[in-house]
Amino acid sequence: MAVALCAVCVFAADRESSYSSQKYETRPKVLLGIDVLERLGFEPLFGKRIGLLTNPAGVNSMGISTVDVLRRARGVNLVALFGPEHGIYGNEKAEVPVLDKIDARTGLPVYSLYGKYRKPTAQMLSKIDALVIDLQDVGARSYTYASCMLLAMEACFEAGKEVIVLDRPNPLGGLKVDGPMLDMEFKSYVGMFPAPYVHGLTMGEIASMAKGTQGWLGVSEKIRKRGNLRIIKMSGWRRSMLWADTGLRWVPTSPAIPTSAAAFGYSITGLGAQLGEFRHGYGSNYPFRFLTFKGKSAREVCSRLKAYGIRGLDFKVVKNNLGQEGVYVLITDFNSLRPTELSFYMMKLACELSRGNPFYSAKNSAQLLYNKHVGSKEWWNEIYTKGARANVGRFVEKWAADAKKFQEKSSKFWLYK
Repeated sequence: MAVALCAVCVFAADRESSYSSQKYETRPKVLLGIDVLERLGFEPLFGKRIGLLTNPAGVNSMGISTVDVLRRARGVNLVALFGPEHGIYGNEKAEVPVLDKIDARTGLPVYSLYGKYRKPTAQMLSKIDALVIDLQDVGARSYTYASCMLLAMEACFEAGKEVIVLDRPNPLGGLKVDGPMLDMEFKSYVGMFPAPYVHGLTMGEIASMAKGTQGWLGVSEKIRKRGNLRIIKMSGWRRSMLWADTGLRWVPTSPAIPTSAAAFGYSITGLGAQLGEFRHGYGSNYPFRFLTFKGKSAREVCSRLKAYGIRGLDFKVVKNNLGQEGVYVLITDFNSLRPTELSFYMMKLACELSRGNPFYSAKNSAQLLYNKHVGSKEWWNEIYTKGARANVGRFVEKWAADAKKFQEKSSKFWLYK
């Protein structure tokens, strides 16, 4: 099972996790939106009551919290904090509502956008003139921070408040687009905009495309067009850059994504464990990179996955920190990789290894949640009716063509050419 690793593979498979403990010995190659804002002397915030939507991954290139940067900045009046899923400090569990509170550290009110409300209320926004958004995405449509941003944009545009997005890298780079488009009948908090599952955009570019495209925001055309959006671009970031190329330290974006290795794995295996007996290592030291299947040996699962010949990936049997044996997903060539392809072969294999079709027998609520994440009714009909006979290759090719069309459309909104 040994493979000769190219430079990309060594980064993607094994060295990624080292960035979670990297020390700031030299300034990274990329200046984030918050760094550029500081270089501007924070002038875009002067004379305004500022709200900040962020979490622990909202740091500058030297690792200092954006909350602290804005609090200490002369001339900046930070009056409120807003928190996405997992809360302002990132310590809340996934899919668990978070309550409003007064932040003990800063004394500022913290409004939860993952509790009673997903969209800021008029009362919340009455206390601010502009909302600064500093959220690190992982490049996959179902990660909820983009949805949080879009709902915040809707509310701010409706209330006549300015939105200022501090841009950050897409850890998968800006050239990789892959997976099924979202059928808008499945629009939800885990899929709010019509894009392939891997969209190839930064948060600033998503915001820009939402502002400039009819139907991405749930507001009238009049409100969308007059909405006040400003993007503070990064300096030094190029579309070809993967996370390791930026020189930035990875800060966990949520409990499930403690390393950049997990951020890559999220788009590669996340959909494949939505239904059935596959698990992808959440809770171990290899989240989204460690596959197990109930009742089957790691060697059998590894052999079956290898047989599919998925480009850009290899698989090896390893033990995790819990002593479990499973299959580690190794990136051997990111350039040829179609990130979501493995997930759909996992679904096919789940049907082959199960006594029945787990997609056919799933409860309606589980089916709906699955479709909200995957986003494709056409694929659902394929796996639901054909099970182990599902033609993954046909869909992968179709999605590749769709991805190319989306990339051409979205390129008009690229901030980094």
